Amino acid sequence: MSNETTDSVSDVVDSLIPQLQALQNRVKELEAENAKLSSQLSKCCCHKGVESQRKNTGGDETRKKKATERNPGYNLTIMCHHPKRYVALKVMYFGQRFYGFASEAQMDPTVESEIFKALEKTRLLVGDRKESQYSRCGRTDKGVSSVGQVIALFLRSNLKETDANNRISGELIPEMQFEGEIDYVRVLNRVLPSDIRILGWSPVSIDFSARFSCLSREYKYFFWRGNLNLPAMENAGKKFIGEHDFRNFCKMDAANVHNYRFEGDQLCAIKVKGSAFLWHQVRCMVAVLFMIGQGLESVGLIDVLLDIEKTPRKPQYAMAPEMPLVLQSCEFEDVKFICSSDSGKALLIHLENEGRAYQLQSAIFQEAALSCLPLANDQSLLNDGTIKKVTSHIPLLSRPTEPSYEERRSKLDSRR
Repeated sequence: MSNETTDSVSDVVDSLIPQLQALQNRVKELEAENAKLSSQLSKCCCHKGVESQRKNTGGDETRKKKATERNPGYNLTIMCHHPKRYVALKVMYFGQRFYGFASEAQMDPTVESEIFKALEKTRLLVGDRKESQYSRCGRTDKGVSSVGQVIALFLRSNLKETDANNRISGELIPEMQFEGEIDYVRVLNRVLPSDIRILGWSPVSIDFSARFSCLSREYKYFFWRGNLNLPAMENAGKKFIGEHDFRNFCKMDAANVHNYRFEGDQLCAIKVKGSAFLWHQVRCMVAVLFMIGQGLESVGLIDVLLDIEKTPRKPQYAMAPEMPLVLQSCEFEDVKFICSSDSGKALLIHLENEGRAYQLQSAIFQEAALSCLPLANDQSLLNDGTIKKVTSHIPLLSRPTEPSYEERRSKLDSRR
């Protein structure tokens, strides 16, 4: 290599060294800036949601779906710097396809999991379920519907509280401010499935609990009258009124039978109102009332079952089916649910359309029933399509009984 070539290469290297040093210095500056931003981000409660979005973008869709199924409603974008207010929501749902209301049983779908998916999608949450101070009034079973369920939690607000320097403080919004607020009914109903709807919302105090602040709950159980003896059922139902030590029943306020006229038959409803209810309580009450209405048991059976001294153990019997049961309403003190005019109109149209769809299905089933071959008078058609004779009724007080409360407690204590 000639001296001229060597000198030329040296000149190029010499000219690149300052550029290289400048780039190295710039990298150090960017690393320092990145460390500073990372430190600030680690102190911000919203960074988890950002990281969650980055991981999900372009990732494994199957893994993302499984993670969502394991923790429905929990992969949230937490926006604690936004103004928030504590809100009660009135919820209706048709429970036929859901595994109950609560999402704690690891079964999907549930009404609760669908609601949290909608809250996540609309970015109304300001924290996870624990941080949002979430509470529910009741946890209806699989297949049970509601037109008056109530939940409460912190939601994002459009209203902005400012501090002395006119900066958004992120504090709670006063309860009575409404103008300019998010239309929670409209926003949520746009993304909820067709069998769940928000009927209204109400601002509540932060010490409000949808469960413990509830004064009373009212259920309705619908059934076709057929050949049932309604007066006997109503007389039996009145025996539930008052306070009773029944172990399977709590304090009751009322039990009435109401009628709805339909062509060719009469749709009835048993209304039960109480301060609280135990597991499957209403369905057990209805099952016994049906036996009385069918003439299989006497009205006096209620008195016997309410007498713990005479009947310390519950006789074994099947509960009434879950689908006709509806949580009608939940009563609270000074809680008034509101719904904007536009949201109310959209809600009414939706419910009317859903009702017509079910009426069409009913008409198809009626046509199918008219096409069926007649059955013998002493036989009934089972769900599996086989023919079986009607079984004879065993009196309730002659049946095997379940362990008493004392026996259950004793067995439980012996295991400890």
